[in-house]
Amino acid sequence: MIAGDSGIIHALPVRRAVTLIPYQANIAGGCTSDEIFMKNGSTSSAAGKVQGRNAAILINSMARASQETRSARKLKQSRQLQQRAEQLMPGGVSSPVRAFKAVECDAPFLVRGQGSRVWDADGNEYIDYVGSWGPLILGHADAGVIEAILSAAVNGTSFGASTPGEADLAQLVVEAFPGIEKVRFVNSGTEATMSAIRLARAFTKRKYIIKFEGCYHGHADSLLVKAGSGVVTLGIPGSAGVLDEISQFTLALPFNDASILEQAFSKYRHQIACVIIEPVVGNMGCVPSAGGYLAAVRAITKRENTLLIFDEVITGFRVAYGGAQELYGIRPDLTTLGKILGGGLPIGAYGGSAEVMNLVAPLGPMYQAGTLAGNPLAVAAGRATLERLRDNKAEIYAQLESLSAQLVEGVAAAAKDAGVRLSFNRVGSMFTWFFNSDPVANWSSAAKSDTAAFGRYFRAMLDAGIYLPPSQFEAAFLTTAHSKEDIETTLRAARASFAR
Repeated sequence: MIAGDSGIIHALPVRRAVTLIPYQANIAGGCTSDEIFMKNGSTSSAAGKVQGRNAAILINSMARASQETRSARKLKQSRQLQQRAEQLMPGGVSSPVRAFKAVECDAPFLVRGQGSRVWDADGNEYIDYVGSWGPLILGHADAGVIEAILSAAVNGTSFGASTPGEADLAQLVVEAFPGIEKVRFVNSGTEATMSAIRLARAFTKRKYIIKFEGCYHGHADSLLVKAGSGVVTLGIPGSAGVLDEISQFTLALPFNDASILEQAFSKYRHQIACVIIEPVVGNMGCVPSAGGYLAAVRAITKRENTLLIFDEVITGFRVAYGGAQELYGIRPDLTTLGKILGGGLPIGAYGGSAEVMNLVAPLGPMYQAGTLAGNPLAVAAGRATLERLRDNKAEIYAQLESLSAQLVEGVAAAAKDAGVRLSFNRVGSMFTWFFNSDPVANWSSAAKSDTAAFGRYFRAMLDAGIYLPPSQFEAAFLTTAHSKEDIETTLRAARASFAR
């Protein structure tokens, strides 16, 4: 397996698309009607007389009519569902990036998935490179996973008690990750990272933690400091409601810079409980560790008796069966997992040596619990997924590597031919195309990406039936269900999109 690729295409500036309705970009970006008027100056006499909610409705309808003229996709049902959801849920979504605010267009409401494809409420079909943000490495509605879920469900969906399947899944995790001797299941990646940090503090009896700028480890208070992912997409500096008294113990450092890490340990000697890191960042786009960076992080933390936590919620079972630590040959003290571990159902986990894990209740004083943790459905889906990956490792990961390389490099070549500035990063089957004239190795370089250009590309690809992550700062994923035909279709769409 190739550990990772990165490439850069230098060419002419991106051509800017003509906007038919002057207010569309602002409206779709989520501005209020008053903000739109201030940003664009005078309006038509009719619109200028309309105030408040009526103005927003009028201009929204103009923008949507404009989008309809440029898109062959049907949008009526998704729009109606969005409007209803907005009356009941903040932004009409259960997670912010789903609002499509960063890409300035209507979000399709998905109703079905099969293999590499998804369908929305209007019947539009898309080749999917989101894959539920990574969990669906076998594709949508995989027959083996669905059968496992149904078989478990007929016996009960949850008991709040121990079940045989939990130890079966734990055995698969322990076998895949040599640094994990014991594992605790939780319900999400956020719970896993939050619990791992609490455990590190309990083990070391220290207060400070180190994370890296642009890395997202869930929405626990201490981790929403210079986070990536949706926080970056929405332009939110951290999060409201996070107390200074909590965030003061989180040190956010630049990714891929071992010298600054050394400086932090020099300043906070014997005070740092843990370093938590995405060994391949997925939440400022895909950004791999450079050279011997991970080895340096491991050496520094070991020397300082600080626990090293690999956040492998995304990379676990993705970049290799044993995650990034198998790929790079680095063993952390604690590992957090999620996504693929649950085969598409909610799950998370944290694990490490027996010495550290034995501090977790009921054996030790570090308390953590969860009503639905280790529930039978997620465990069944996870077992079915991991057993398939384990039993077909050589074939599956070679296929993912080959098709991902064809896709990512093919799109980059199409950009170069069209005179579009583009760079890319890829590790196995996770990847990002950055609308950026420079290589991306950390948050400061990722932040230079042309998000407007990405938005135009995203919308053109969506209209062509290609479903990409709706943010420049999210990784895309390939699955075993994607075919060579899917790749060829995507490359044709990319060429047409860049030619606009």
